[in-house]
Amino acid sequence: MAPRELEELRSQLDDLLELGFISQSMSPWGAPVLFVKKKDGSLRLCIDYRR
Repeated sequence: MAPRELEELRSQLDDLLELGFISQSMSPWGAPVLFVKKKDGSLRLCIDYRR
């Protein structure tokens, strides 16, 4: 992941944690995270939950 994406990921995760939409977990399971560029140039966080 590019440095800009890592910064954006940390920022978005911090915001979601603060708002209570997500919580920290120690689960051995995970899902790939990727970003999709929106029309305005910002990045949208996407998580692939497929098997």
